[in-house]
Amino acid sequence: MSLADPLADMLTCIRNAVAVGHKTVSMPHSRMKGEIARVMKSEGFVRDFVVEGGLKKTLTVYLKYMGSEPSIRGLQRYSKSGLRKYCGAADVPRVLGGLGVAILSTSSGILSGKEAREKHVGGEVLCTIW
Repeated sequence: MSLADPLADMLTCIRNAVAVGHKTVSMPHSRMKGEIARVMKSEGFVRDFVVEGGLKKTLTVYLKYMGSEPSIRGLQRYSKSGLRKYCGAADVPRVLGGLGVAILSTSSGILSGKEAREKHVGGEVLCTIW
C-alpha cells in the first residue's frame, strides 16, 4: 500500500477483492475511509463494515453479492492528489445516468451525490462507484 493516496489504496483493495470473489476485505482504518464505507453501505454497494482494534484500527468491509454477481461493478478515483476536482451544488456529477454514485467531500461531511444535491452543497468529488 502506498502512503501517498490512502483512498486510492482503499478502492484498489475493494476492486481486487471483488475481482476474486472475496466476501470481506480489510485495510487500515481512517475516518475518511470509514465515512466512505458508510456511504457505500447506505447506497447498497456493501453489506456492512466494521472498525476493529485499539491503537491501530482496521476497517473490514463485507462485500455484497447478488447470487454470484457483485453489487460493485466498478470503482474509480475521481479527484487525485495531483489534480483536485471540485463541483458546485448544481454540477454534482451523475454516474451512469443515476445507476452509480459519486462520493463527495463537502462542508457537511462525506456525502453521496444524491445527498449533496438534496442539501444544495458542492465539494471535492472523491470517487465514483457503479
